[in-house]
Amino acid sequence: MWYSFVGFVFHVIFKIIFRLEVIGVENIPKTGPVVIASNHASLLDPPLVGSSSSRKVYFMAKEELFVPVFGQLCASLGAFPVKRGEVDLNAMKRALQILKNQEVLGIFPEGTRSKTGALGHAEPGALAIANKGKALVVPTAVIGSNLSLQKTFWPKVKVVFGEPLSFSEGRMNKVELEKNSEILMEKIRILLENNKI
Repeated sequence: MWYSFVGFVFHVIFKIIFRLEVIGVENIPKTGPVVIASNHASLLDPPLVGSSSSRKVYFMAKEELFVPVFGQLCASLGAFPVKRGEVDLNAMKRALQILKNQEVLGIFPEGTRSKTGALGHAEPGALAIANKGKALVVPTAVIGSNLSLQKTFWPKVKVVFGEPLSFSEGRMNKVELEKNSEILMEKIRILLENNKI
């Protein structure tokens, strides 16, 4: 109830302030484990993607965000902390449990925000989680969320969900993870290119 209410409020605010346009929400599978894999250019990306999704999205978020009050708000909306720059086993277990529960996990494969808006290199961890959790992966593009790059008084933002990809057949080795991560990022790149503002 709380998640739905906050998601609705965010969505209305984004529609008004950022002229939010959501494309491809029908590509999010209605049931089963799903990983929404998105580019990352702004702190606005998690609420933009979460409020645009047809299902509740549990996001991995850097542990530095989990400070008093704000951290509690993040947790109440399904976010959970992850330590960057190392293998965080607790975060991995939490992510896999979400997928085991047939729910939706939100991940930014780049691992950090792009300050220029350019799509970065994917870390293999995102796809490793999807593979181990036997989840479909929905490539997702957020366009315009880095407001500093928009030279307009009334910015526009798009969230585009691509067709789901399956990487869950058999355990992937390191080479396969890297190769398929490149395929995933290429799908995101195409979404970004085809939906420019």
